Amino acid sequence: MSTLTIVPVPILSDNYAWLLHDAASGTTSVVDPGEAEGVAAALKARGWRLSSILLTHHHGDHVAGAAELAAAAGGVPVIGPEKDRPRVPAITEGVAEGGRVRVGRAEAAVYEAPGHTAHHIVFHFAAEAALMAGDVLFSLGCGRPIEGTAAQLWRSIHRLRDMLPDETILCCGHEYTADNARFALSVDPDNAALKARAAEVAALRAAGKPTLPVRLGDERKANPFLRADDPALGARLGMAGADPADLFTHLREAKNKFR
Repeated sequence: MSTLTIVPVPILSDNYAWLLHDAASGTTSVVDPGEAEGVAAALKARGWRLSSILLTHHHGDHVAGAAELAAAAGGVPVIGPEKDRPRVPAITEGVAEGGRVRVGRAEAAVYEAPGHTAHHIVFHFAAEAALMAGDVLFSLGCGRPIEGTAAQLWRSIHRLRDMLPDETILCCGHEYTADNARFALSVDPDNAALKARAAEVAALRAAGKPTLPVRLGDERKANPFLRADDPALGARLGMAGADPADLFTHLREAKNKFR
């Protein structure tokens, strides 16, 4: 049974920070506050007081507001990748693979998911069926390999896909879904689940609503980056029998060039 209220907070140009609130304990955490102002306003509007900050990786659009928010809340813990501490001075508690993090009554497992950055982590709240995915995985897309390789990112994504149940909701770091849908349709145009998701996304964005969170089970059917080991997609791309990591790399390179 879920104990958390999970709220996306639009910040910067296309980022999301995520508020996690446990009403029974009055505990509130924020994931990846790339700025302080928008997060502080969202907390104030709900009457919630910040108890901790969770960071998935070191990029400025995910961490820039952490120190200010922590100080304003009286020095709350800032929890992030132990291996990124040299690059993120705001981190006060480093975590790594196998670590556990609590938000009130809820507990998250920490998994390392390198590829986008070398030391990216994700937080999985099993009882709440929620994954704080950062920039590893997006709806209908995935992160861009910056410090790692596409093959490394595929291994991270493949592991999460196979480990987590369909009902898991993905709380991703960016509102990229409409652009991702355009690319996905260009490589997998006959996918009924993808076409349905693309139509849903268009309607949500037209109404000014977020496209996130999204169920992992739905993404398994629609997101080509989760299907690099699907023989049908390999055949569609003229890469029948290819190693899934090679097909994933092909997709990621094609997405990099897509306009």
